[in-house]
Amino acid sequence: MDVGQIRALYDQQQRIDIRYPGTRREATEHVVRVIEPERGAVIYSQLDAANADAVIAQEIAHFTTLGLADEFEWKLFGHDQPADLRERLIRHGFEVNEPADAVMALDLSELPPKLAQPVTHDVRRVTDERGLADIYAVIEAVWPEEDHSVAQRNKITLLREHPESISMYAAYVEGQPVCEGWIDFPETDFAGLWGGATLPEYRNRGLYTALVAVRAQEAQRRGYRFLTIDASPMSRAVLEKQGFVVIASAWECNYRGAAAAR
Repeated sequence: MDVGQIRALYDQQQRIDIRYPGTRREATEHVVRVIEPERGAVIYSQLDAANADAVIAQEIAHFTTLGLADEFEWKLFGHDQPADLRERLIRHGFEVNEPADAVMALDLSELPPKLAQPVTHDVRRVTDERGLADIYAVIEAVWPEEDHSVAQRNKITLLREHPESISMYAAYVEGQPVCEGWIDFPETDFAGLWGGATLPEYRNRGLYTALVAVRAQEAQRRGYRFLTIDASPMSRAVLEKQGFVVIASAWECNYRGAAAAR
């Protein structure tokens, strides 16, 4: 299967048909939305130059009505249409996170040797709020300027109500959590890697790769066909060495209100 075929399958399964536990899926003629209790996102759109501005305005109005305008994300992919959709979102008040993430995929039919070998680092699966606190201690140390409270509450709910849909891991050094990551298991061919923050002083020790390996092995055991990740430029370099290929570019576009529109 070539990159174009994987991208098309990803779009269909992960953006159009996807259903995440604990969320509500809403589909219209032009967009697919995922609604959580405290935030929401447009994850797929089918637009053209004639209707894009009207649909963007309609989505802003919809999320405002839901009371989620302050936690509204539009997930933009490089192959989405029209070609100037990014600029149109900015004009409507969205802030685009740069640089773009590389959406990468790994064929799990045969794991690369480095991901298939037993993990020797102290990597533990998190199953309760105490372990989740360790994960978010790392996340908050790496990204102190962001508010992670909503995401943490949502993870607590998933662990309680849908534990089969997610596995969360932390890597420890001398009992201290220093790296984190989780994987979700939707009812598709794709298992998804998320997180991956590592405390600066513990980087370049193989901890990030160990967490990728643990999760890749679990996804393979559970019968998934592909492993995907939205990789930062730093992570992309590591993952390409492990056999991941880029299938798309993606940007988080966060709505900042009418005052940000231009």
